[in-house]
Amino acid sequence: MYAFIEGQVCEKTNNQLVLLAGGVGYLLSCSMATLNAAPKTGDTMRCHTWLSVREDAMELFGFATKEEKQLFLMLIGVNGVGPKMALALLSTLSVSDLRLAIVMEDEKTIARAPGVGKKIAQRIAMELKDKLGQFEVSGGTSASPAASAPAAADNFAQAIAGLTALGYTPGEARDALSKIENKDAPVDELLRLALRNMAGI
Repeated sequence: MYAFIEGQVCEKTNNQLVLLAGGVGYLLSCSMATLNAAPKTGDTMRCHTWLSVREDAMELFGFATKEEKQLFLMLIGVNGVGPKMALALLSTLSVSDLRLAIVMEDEKTIARAPGVGKKIAQRIAMELKDKLGQFEVSGGTSASPAASAPAAADNFAQAIAGLTALGYTPGEARDALSKIENKDAPVDELLRLALRNMAGI
């Protein structure tokens, strides 16, 4: 219903933000990351939004970036993870750190968020690791004129695309991948090993 709301910041609390737009004050539930990114009161901000509609209530959620909103929507798609828990996860870990923890199946890091137990952390990692590990990699793999190029080179390019989609620069992605001995590994394995290198594991 609302893709985003752009307006003047009126109030900021521990978990909510009020934006004044078109004479209406919109109350947005936000992560600490979004609240920290919000400018001072009186300044203008654009928040990407998602509207939760239940039988007993409607609640508007706000996000400083499209990436945070996208990860939020993926999180609430996991059985047992509601909007409040998703915000707790995004308040405890940055988008890039949470993505990395999920791809690496680092359940301890995921469980650092308030209200997230071991079983939920395991479920989040299990259900989302493949989606994030191949984040938009398949989206850019249409047939190439250089169809005769070695498969390893294609996998390497896809791995770079996957890492940049996770927030790393192409240079960081190439550096991490260059440290992998088996350059012929499948894309998901290249991603896993590159992320381990970046994490210093």
